[in-house]
Amino acid sequence: MKTKQYNRKDAVQYATKWAFKRNPRYYNFDNVGGDCTSFISQCIYAGCNVMNYKKYIGWYYNSVNDRTASWSGVEYLYQFLTTNKGIGPRAVKTEISQLQIGDIIQLKFMPERFSHSLIIVDKKGNSLDDIYIATHTDDSFHRQLTTYSYQDIRFLHILEIGI
Repeated sequence: MKTKQYNRKDAVQYATKWAFKRNPRYYNFDNVGGDCTSFISQCIYAGCNVMNYKKYIGWYYNSVNDRTASWSGVEYLYQFLTTNKGIGPRAVKTEISQLQIGDIIQLKFMPERFSHSLIIVDKKGNSLDDIYIATHTDDSFHRQLTTYSYQDIRFLHILEIGI
């Protein structure tokens, strides 16, 4: 299968434009669990322009009623990105030193599961203080990662896009 590079700048430009508003092309999940992961999927899509249309196990959005769980669910997005061998974005769980703009961070606030997704829009070094994010639900742009209180954190570095 062929691959192409993830356009990190396009992903961050999308986050910049839509961090404090909603793109009308996508359903706003704020009142049904939160819009953070849908927003992150939109950002990733802006950086890859490829969806994986495999029912149930892919990663796509046509409408609120025609999408995969991985588009808007934190754990489902993680599973898709880290196991995808087909079309669409691929990622690996990594260390802070490997992160770049356009990569994804997920936070766990309660012991049960990860429940919040963020995109890195700026990185000035290799400490948590040096990472700035954008997200929805608690709409933020260029927010310092250390302003969050969480129980666990994971970093996802997007590798390439299967085409």
